[in-house]
Amino acid sequence: MKQKAVITGMNLITPLGVSLDICWRKLVNGESGISQITFFNPENNKCQIAGQCNDFSAEEFLDKKIISRYDRMFHFFISVALLTAETSGFKPESIKDPFRFSIIGASAIGCPATFEKNYGIFTSKGPKKVSPFCILNLAANPVAGEVARIFNARGPQYFLQEACAAGTKAIGLATKLIQMGIIDIAMVIGADAGITPTIIASLENIGAIAGGKGNIMPQQASRPFDSLRCGFVPSEGAGCVIVESYDHALKRGAIPLAEVAGFGATCDAYHPTAPEPQALSIAECMKMALQDARASPEEIDCINAHGTSTVLNDLTETVAIKKVFKEHAYRIPISANKSMIGHMWGAAGVVETIFSVKTIIEGIIPPTINLENPDPDCDLDYVPNKARKKEVNTVLKNSFGFGGINASLVLKKI
Repeated sequence: MKQKAVITGMNLITPLGVSLDICWRKLVNGESGISQITFFNPENNKCQIAGQCNDFSAEEFLDKKIISRYDRMFHFFISVALLTAETSGFKPESIKDPFRFSIIGASAIGCPATFEKNYGIFTSKGPKKVSPFCILNLAANPVAGEVARIFNARGPQYFLQEACAAGTKAIGLATKLIQMGIIDIAMVIGADAGITPTIIASLENIGAIAGGKGNIMPQQASRPFDSLRCGFVPSEGAGCVIVESYDHALKRGAIPLAEVAGFGATCDAYHPTAPEPQALSIAECMKMALQDARASPEEIDCINAHGTSTVLNDLTETVAIKKVFKEHAYRIPISANKSMIGHMWGAAGVVETIFSVKTIIEGIIPPTINLENPDPDCDLDYVPNKARKKEVNTVLKNSFGFGGINASLVLKKI
């Protein structure tokens, strides 16, 4: 018999702030976390804005040794795990069998700041000055091992670097491991910290990110489904969810917040960056999640969209939703969190899943801000500019990434 997988703890660090309570309040109020880049001088860049986590201080969570040795992505990853454990009351000693407790990590780009810094040291000072910890940072997955050490999680460990779908796929993987009875509990963490000169320059040159007028009005730059959208706004941060079997949660006295009822994943097999225009694989991904959850299209009360604010992605997601939901597509509220937090890469799926769970718990659908000039080809209900109160029992969460990687989750009220 398939085990029911539930979320029992969650927290996040985003450009809106540190902690779910702060971020949720700002999200519902339609506040943007996008601002001018201050991590480096962006005067020669076309894009001079990003979603920086300016309220995050690693010193509040980590000791100086960890901070000095490891990349900002590691700081986010470990800190959000500690924050989630603290706010959910999670105690490692509550786990009877540590070999059935997993850490599953996700990151799209790993630790680019470490590479840029150490390559600069190599070229200016020579090989002996390169940090011995450079390789651990660049491998990225050792951070999951560090969290495993902290919490004594000795079960199978995974670290997904699967573009912008990584976080959503990591939750899906944890869910399947639990449903199949392989593990009892997993801490799923997504983190990225890619606001660096080289990454921003590359994104500009590939034509993926916003710039121009967005530099003048940063908080209006991310505008999913709007006819004036011109690319996504890169951001950073982390999210963490504790996923476990329903029975295991009850035995250790944890309170289930929502069920992860369905998971779907496909590949476009089409292009390194552009989505397949007919949206066949994206539509199939959503169908798989619905079938896995044994949910009909009419049962979906809300969609948390990938909604990046790129011309092709928003259009393709809209096309896919129409393929799956037919006429019902026009009756489903769709929310794009990236309009306020930017694109958090591999962390996006975890963070937006957390916001989806809050939508179920609070009965409030966050708005898609900056939707002022509706694209006639994106003609669904994207909850423009103002949050909406609505009873929500079931949410579909979408994530799509470079390389044509697609993932969807169905989340249900307990």
